[in-house]
Amino acid sequence: MPQDAAVAQLFIKEVRTRLAASHQRIVHCVSQLSDQQLWWRPQDTMNSIANIILHLCGNVRQWIVSGVTGSDDNRNRPNEFTDRSMLATSELLTRLETIVSEADRILSGVNSNQLMEARRIQDFDETVMSAILNSVTHFNGHAQETVYITRLQLGSNYQYAWVPSSPEQGAPASTQ
Repeated sequence: MPQDAAVAQLFIKEVRTRLAASHQRIVHCVSQLSDQQLWWRPQDTMNSIANIILHLCGNVRQWIVSGVTGSDDNRNRPNEFTDRSMLATSELLTRLETIVSEADRILSGVNSNQLMEARRIQDFDETVMSAILNSVTHFNGHAQETVYITRLQLGSNYQYAWVPSSPEQGAPASTQ
């Protein structure tokens, strides 16, 4: 059983790290955009970064906050995509920070026994572990989508959060 607990702790540590990194990637992109750019859609049938943020707030609340704790879920998923309220960047970032912090607090208390508990989320049979994994990988996917939409708008003005500094990381070899 101690090995199960160690694996559970490692899993929780890793998903918390990945959730935080994805959150930071979104904040990095949003900090480069105006409110109008945040609500821009590449096509009318596609999502804006603002709608992606609203969607991530709903997803994390449903899959981690409600999914792990068993608390009530009152998500309005369709509204996450149709909202065109032009909420300010600061409001969207506050909402995202609030839900990510709440999820992190909840995740920090999950133990190996809880990970195997059954849950019914969005009409799917899940375990707490699968709900967490689903939500964190989903969050990461939308973080990458946010990077793409930001780069699409900014082109060469996009500021990278990280640049490779060694050949092992992918930097060009120096030509001394």
